[in-house]
This record gives sequence, C-alpha cells and structure tokens, in this order.
Amino acid sequence: MLNKVYTPKQIDILKACRNTDWFMLINHGAKRSGKTQLDNDIFLQELIRVRKIADDLDIDTPQYILAGYSMGNIQDNILTELSNKYGFEFKFDRFNNFVLFGVKVIQTSHGNISGLGRIRGMTAFGAYINEASLANQEVFDEIKARCSGPGARIIADTNPDHPEHWLLKDYIKSAAAGILNFHFALTDNTFLDERYIKNIKESTPKGMFYDRGIKGLWVSGEGVVYPDFDQNVHVISSDQAKHIVFERMIAGVDWGWEHWGAIVLIGVKGGSYHVIEEHAAQHKHIDNWIVTAKDIIMRYGNIPFYCDPARPEHVASFQEAGINAYLANNRVLSGIEAVATLMTNKQFFIVYSKCPRFREEIYKYIWKKNTGEPLKENDDVLCAIRYGIYSDMTANKIELPGQSQMEQIKRLKGML
Repeated sequence: MLNKVYTPKQIDILKACRNTDWFMLINHGAKRSGKTQLDNDIFLQELIRVRKIADDLDIDTPQYILAGYSMGNIQDNILTELSNKYGFEFKFDRFNNFVLFGVKVIQTSHGNISGLGRIRGMTAFGAYINEASLANQEVFDEIKARCSGPGARIIADTNPDHPEHWLLKDYIKSAAAGILNFHFALTDNTFLDERYIKNIKESTPKGMFYDRGIKGLWVSGEGVVYPDFDQNVHVISSDQAKHIVFERMIAGVDWGWEHWGAIVLIGVKGGSYHVIEEHAAQHKHIDNWIVTAKDIIMRYGNIPFYCDPARPEHVASFQEAGINAYLANNRVLSGIEAVATLMTNKQFFIVYSKCPRFREEIYKYIWKKNTGEPLKENDDVLCAIRYGIYSDMTANKIELPGQSQMEQIKRLKGML
C-alpha cells in the first residue's frame, strides 16, 4: 500500500527514520522531487510523537518550531499543502501560531535575523525548517539550540545551493551521529508524468540551473549568467515592437553612480517579455532619472516602475514626483532563473538596437567562481531587466495597505 502513496525514495527514507534515533533529517535536491511532500507528512508524525512525550512528562503545552524563508512561504509550501491533502483548518492566534495534535506550533521566518525574536528563550520539542539553504545561519543555529526538549528532532528540506554553503559543509557532509541526509533528483519522483519531466528538462536553462533543478546537485555557476541568449532568437527590431499590442507595460530601475544606473521599458504579452528601450548612464542625479521616468510616462501612461530596493530614498523621490514606483523583488538567483527560463523558452525578446548597454553586458555578466552568485560587474541594465520582469511575475506577493489583493495585483501589473 505504501507504494501507492510514496515513491521508492520516500519509502526508504521513512524506513530509515523509523529504524534510527536521529536528531536531524535533511532532504535536499531537485525541485518537484518529493522532498517537501514527504517532510510535511513526517512533520505530522513528529507532532504526534511529541504529544506522547509531553504526556509522559505531564507537560500540557509542548512547543514546536515551524520555520520558512518567510511566513508566506510557510503558508504556501506547508500549511496550504496540508490543508489540501488532509483537510486541516488551522486556527491562528494573534501571534500567528496554532495548535495541532495538542502541540503548539510556533511559526517563524528564517530569511533574516528578525526571525530570532519569535523563538529566543523557548524550549522546543522539535523543528521543521523549510528551504533551509535560504536560512540566515544565526537563525538556523538558534532554532537548533532551542530544540532541547527530550527527544527533540529537526526536519529540514532544501534545494541545493553553491558547494561552499554552510549547510552542505557543516551538516550534510558532516559525519556527526544523528544526522540523516538524503539526495533527491527530479527522476526520484516516480509519480510525475513522463511528459512533464521531458518538458521541464527541455525548458530548464542549461548549466547551474539544470544541475541544481533537475539533478539536485550542489554546484556553482560557470561562465556567463545567460548562456542561452541568442541574437538569432531573442532580438527584434523597433518596427516589430511597434506592431505588438502589449497587454501591459512595466519598467525596471537599477540605481547607480560609478556603476551605471538604468531604466528599462518592458512590454508584456502572453507570458513573453519584450525589452523595448533602455536608458543607462553614469553620474546621473535622481532629478534627472525622474525626468527620464516622466518622459516614459508621457508616452506609455503611469506604468509601474520596479526599483532597486537598495536605495529606498530614491524610490521615495519617484513616488513624491507622482511616479508609480515600487520596491522590486530582489531575490537574485530566483530572478536570474526566471529571466534565463524565459530565454530558454523563447519568451524573452529585446530591441537590440535600442539597448547599447545591454549589448555591453550580456556576454560579460559572469558567475563568481565557487559560489552561486553573479559577479557584481557588467550587470546594471541586466539587473534593471530582472527587477522589472521578476517583480511583475511575483506582483501578487507584494502587499499594499488599504487595497484588496486583486487591486494590488492589477495596480502592480500596470492594469489600474
């Protein structure tokens, strides 16, 4: 019966967990390979086990930590999945915690140091850490330290990162007793449709993203960041762009001084993104960028400008000038992967003749050696493009006070 619910890889892990007195379980590897689905079920089993331990110790309210990159990620990756699968209706207190199987589950974000405040000083009987490679290391260590209740265990899952990452070096490769780790490739998920696997393999950018996303390997990038860019595929003329009826227009903004600053105009149609023009310069004051933005607005309306969040004072200046400016989604690797996937899928196009700085950068933007990060050189227009495209893709994740979710989405996508 188990093989109708779990893959062979998942069954092996369940058996190992049952036959071992483990302290930490780390499932790592490719996306869609079955890691989180398995860990969600183990999480439920652990809560039941914790309740039994608490009963033996006459503890009324044992506590357990549930951590993710953000509270939204916990909801999307874990709680919604459990609700859909088992029909749970979580009742949250004013601190966003809930009780399940008689165990109080304390939710916290681990993506930045602020997550420490929700767990500092508590005694936990276990933890479930989703997207563990994205965790701030100090928060991860604090979660581990808080798991001091009798029989406490930690579940962690993650997609791979670069080969020098602390999670890989200090935990996954550790020979410490009590740590179980298992590697997943996409093909380990035997419930996936063969057509889906074929399409995912073909549409995943080659190089680092393929090795991580399909093979589940902890590798660094090598060579240029966008190896699939092809002038024969992705370049369009100004005349071609003029004849496209775009669903909406957006702009991406990267601030600069010694580094080039840039504003790019992007047209969106049917899931494809078209970079229509760029405005790039060094040593340009914010007042001059406002003039550039207003010129774009005169021609295309008050479209959304997704701006580099590193200079919030410049974003504020745009807003004070009546420009529809927002802090861009600046998750670097996720944004690069999104743009690279568009290129692979032939959904990225650019008016090459109108983007001279892009022509300078596209073949010079490279990965750092031994890490999963791009070198901060020759990236200014490319960052502006990433800000615009990835923020547009994730606009429904950005919250604006006083607006309904639909209003937020429409406004951020230039539809209001």
